[in-house]
Amino acid sequence: MYHGRFRKSHYETGYNWGALLYKHGKKIDRNVTLQATQERRLFAKECLPIYEKYYPEILDEIRGLADGQRGSYEDFYTFLLSMYCFEVNNHCTCFAFADKEHFIFGRNSDFLVALEKLYMNCLYKLNGVYGFNGNTTAFIEMEDGINEHALAVGLTFIYPKMINAGFNSGMLVRYLLEKCKTVDEAIERLHMLPIASQQTLTVMDHFGNCAVIECNCNHVEVIRPTKEHPFVVAANGFVSPNMIEYNHHNIDDWRSSERYATAYHALMKNENNYSLELARDILSGKYGFMCQYERKKGADTVWSVIYDVKNKKIYRVEGNPSRKKFIEDTRIGNFL
Repeated sequence: MYHGRFRKSHYETGYNWGALLYKHGKKIDRNVTLQATQERRLFAKECLPIYEKYYPEILDEIRGLADGQRGSYEDFYTFLLSMYCFEVNNHCTCFAFADKEHFIFGRNSDFLVALEKLYMNCLYKLNGVYGFNGNTTAFIEMEDGINEHALAVGLTFIYPKMINAGFNSGMLVRYLLEKCKTVDEAIERLHMLPIASQQTLTVMDHFGNCAVIECNCNHVEVIRPTKEHPFVVAANGFVSPNMIEYNHHNIDDWRSSERYATAYHALMKNENNYSLELARDILSGKYGFMCQYERKKGADTVWSVIYDVKNKKIYRVEGNPSRKKFIEDTRIGNFL
């Protein structure tokens, strides 16, 4: 993974990073196909007014990156604003559990091996918004992270049956990290924002509250832990009765139902033994299928992360957790 630190304004951090890459002969559009279909271009243009209203700072960052790269602003915003709406690639698993001693959030990011050297861990501390430590398979958008108020957020992608102009999965994660302190505040914002793609968003805060929010352009459903089962789990399919109809059953979801069952049953069986070690064991596949992909086929778990929300610590594997060890990222101390 690349490791980046981003400061100052959104525009400045976009420009400075883009210019730094350009100075070293690295053009993003040579590594990532920014050119898109006419359908994606038209869709992204429909999304622009929504971001201008609710999140203009992120457009400033995209414009800054394009300027620093000597590239096309339209190409960059088309690529970023239409993500998660037209392709099916990344697959992930999230869970969160809490008792009196542990507030733990875990996530595996499963994606294409061919692009893994481009993935990023980012430490953001920008003007006017909350700082956070996050991870992404792309840039600017985020797929999981924890912010300075110890709010952890992570997505799982669900191939959309329908889309509408609005925020996509990665932009929702970035927005919540920069704007929210608690689970309830995140849920309130998700009811307010126009949503483009289909996803779950798992959230956990420093009070030990956690939830999975299943959402698309039509509905927002909240799944909370119960007294009997103080945990939540999400993979690449909706499970709430009001959202099941939006699942797309004719795609390869990378054994989503098996990953969901592995995490769910492991957490049920260990409700009196919650620990950081339990999270590590679930994510590394010791309770059943989770990350045991055939790497030679081009798919793998490309990072795994545990946010110890109560103790404000981050543990991350840059690769598959069944083969590599979790290492603490102590840079969270810069803003927590």
